[in-house]
Amino acid sequence: MGKKSAKIAALIQSFHGRAHDAHYFGYFECFNRGLYYEAHEVLEELWLADRKGPNHGFYKGLIQLAGAFVHLQKNRLRPAAALFRLARANLQPYPRIHERLDTGQIVASVDVWLSLLEESDFTASPLETDPAPKLALIDTP
Repeated sequence: MGKKSAKIAALIQSFHGRAHDAHYFGYFECFNRGLYYEAHEVLEELWLADRKGPNHGFYKGLIQLAGAFVHLQKNRLRPAAALFRLARANLQPYPRIHERLDTGQIVASVDVWLSLLEESDFTASPLETDPAPKLALIDTP
């Protein structure tokens, strides 16, 4: 296990015992740190276990969202746009608030990032001028 893998495993371990699976919380922690590949990897474990479950598309959309930002970081702009579109398609069917996440806000953010890519005619990564979004879970009473 590499140094980064050990850090991610420790991060996930720190979220055990909460209302949701630790991988779910780990995804948001990694995403908000700009560790998009790791966010994808962390949530993939949960998604694979739920391949036929009601959150299959939801997790898949979040994984694709992280993947889109991996592509932006590597300046692969058309693949980023393709993953943004897939993420939107997978997240849209869910209620506006799902699993403590404002999916409506995420979809709106995806639309903004797609617009930025299209306006530049896929010649400039929006990450060069705009900060990546931070994802926040909604506190429930």
